[in-house]
Amino acid sequence: MQLSFDGSIAGAFVLYIVVMLWLGWRGWRRTRDLSDYLLGGRSLGRWVSALSAGASDMSGWLLLGLPGYAYAAGLESLWLAAGLLAGTWLNWRLVAGRLRRYTRVAGDSLTLPEFLARRFGAERPLLRGVAAVMILFFFLFYTSSGLVAGGRLFETVFGLSYPLAVAAGLAVILLYTAFGGFLAVSWTDLVQGLLMMVALLVVPVAAMLAAEGGTPPAAPPLLDPFTDATGEPLGVVALLSLLAWGLGYFGQPHILARFMAIRDHREVAPARRIAVSWTALCLAGAVATGLAGIAFLDPPLAGADTERVFMLLVQALFHPWLAGVLLAAILAAVMSTADSQLLVASSALAEDFYKAWLRPQASARELVWVGRGAVLLVALVAGLLALDADSRVLELVAWAWAGFGATFGPVILLALFWERMTAAGALAGMVGGGATVIVWRLLEGGWFDLYELAPGFLAGLAAAIVVSRFGSPPPPVLERHRAILAGRDGDRPWGEV
Repeated sequence: MQLSFDGSIAGAFVLYIVVMLWLGWRGWRRTRDLSDYLLGGRSLGRWVSALSAGASDMSGWLLLGLPGYAYAAGLESLWLAAGLLAGTWLNWRLVAGRLRRYTRVAGDSLTLPEFLARRFGAERPLLRGVAAVMILFFFLFYTSSGLVAGGRLFETVFGLSYPLAVAAGLAVILLYTAFGGFLAVSWTDLVQGLLMMVALLVVPVAAMLAAEGGTPPAAPPLLDPFTDATGEPLGVVALLSLLAWGLGYFGQPHILARFMAIRDHREVAPARRIAVSWTALCLAGAVATGLAGIAFLDPPLAGADTERVFMLLVQALFHPWLAGVLLAAILAAVMSTADSQLLVASSALAEDFYKAWLRPQASARELVWVGRGAVLLVALVAGLLALDADSRVLELVAWAWAGFGATFGPVILLALFWERMTAAGALAGMVGGGATVIVWRLLEGGWFDLYELAPGFLAGLAAAIVVSRFGSPPPPVLERHRAILAGRDGDRPWGEV
């Protein structure tokens, strides 16, 4: 199914891309060293932090995958939205303030692998190296999901061939990410986050008004949150799988990087309120878009076309110029996540491989350029993975989300809250959680149909606790951790955040 081409839509897209590239150029001028390139010099305010974390979290699946799921499954999708909203609030409440302060006092750590190495006094680079490998592996699939969404957008709107559409989206993302770094990514995320929210609020309202007295209402099973699309009651495995999405937040490196970059821990509480409100509005809008599509679109969509419900509603309901702006929200969602993922992946290559293993004495300028080269390398590999036009955006996101959540979520929580955590426990937690996700996905039937994030998270948590119990953290590390928890590091105690 393809939208009709209109020059006004193209004009809106070009204008949007020009603004994003201008922000990338501004970021280039403000980038002096690796701290600026990877964390923006820890200078983000509450609004940029909140909306950048939200926009980099949601990705193209918010405007394609989730509306498509709501269109196909009806109110069953509310359980997924509820899990994500709860996870957002808990992540900001439990992790944001502590991670911001701990990474600052732990040698001004710029990446999650570096923080873990410093937190546990792991002088050997094994822990840091394994964490970096996990980041690179799962980000290849996560980034490719965004490129699939971008390719589907350009293919649908302009009638481009799918490979050419993927390449066009990748080129734009590379330009401002590779050169502008974290500041460019965060500034563009602020604009993109606002655009995504407006689009998801406007489209379902317009569709519902246009559908009044028109096409027939949705089938009753789609309007019952306790049944699936066929009318069968949702089982325990299905409900737990949908709610378990919230567990993934604790381990997403591109979201945690926003916490590390907040300029002051006193900004965390107001940023949390902004972020949770934005997430609630966007999730509600995405579900409402899918439900509106059920009532408005005729003939009904099927298969992969369900992920085009937002695009089809926009094209049918709005003037081409306004449609172009609203469709740019999809590009915004894709870019806001893909750029963040590319930047975190490049930090793993530049800081945790190149500097830690090959060139410990590398200059700041050299590391920035290595980071830019790493962005290009990771983007090209992810682009190759995205060339499969049959890929489903939500499926790719679900697997990568589970991988990060199970690999890093338990380890990050224990590192921030449990003083007895050891380097060996952290390593066991990462390997146990990540391996469980990979293996569980290959199994099926009964409890093996449970979303792999849930068993992976539990396996990582258990492995980290059990292995840590067999050892003891070095006394200097233990004392320093207690000092930070007690607020004796020259800053306010975390409990006051």
